[in-house]
Amino acid sequence: MEFDLQALGHRMQQMRTERGLTLQELATRSTVSISMLSAVERAAKAPTIIVLARIADGLGVPLAHLVVASDQERLVVRRSTEQDVTDHPAGWRRAILSPVVPGVNFELIRTTLPPGCDAGSFPAYAAGSHEYLAVESGRLSVTVGEVHIALDAGDSVYFAADVVHGYANPSAQHPCTYYVAALIMRPR
Repeated sequence: MEFDLQALGHRMQQMRTERGLTLQELATRSTVSISMLSAVERAAKAPTIIVLARIADGLGVPLAHLVVASDQERLVVRRSTEQDVTDHPAGWRRAILSPVVPGVNFELIRTTLPPGCDAGSFPAYAAGSHEYLAVESGRLSVTVGEVHIALDAGDSVYFAADVVHGYANPSAQHPCTYYVAALIMRPR
């Protein structure tokens, strides 16, 4: 994928004019020379990431808003061939279905546990983390802290994920497939 200097220059000029800034005012705010700002707006030069970060600061926007077209921010596709799929030694499979979006700590995960499989415990996430879980097929035993919950196909549960939690398939005969929608906060 090539970086579109014309689109960058247009976005930068549009943001600058929307804020009522002259090139001189943006140069002062961003500590980037007028000649470099003009060259970027005209797509005559490819700025370094440091220059882009300074321009974004001068405009008062996140760097991503300057370099990514707004329609690209609002729509992110992840094809099935791009999903992160992990086959664990215990025989269970996990696929992260959701696209990766910078600054968004959300994941949609599909997991299949073979009969009798215990996927183990997962550590507590940072405060403010949440998990929503829905069982598609089979039976699932969920442990949240000291609480054990039995779920059947079609059942769902929500829990604050800032405690140790685990998943197991109690069936000796049937696999279990379930989905987790997780909002994982990162410690600062």
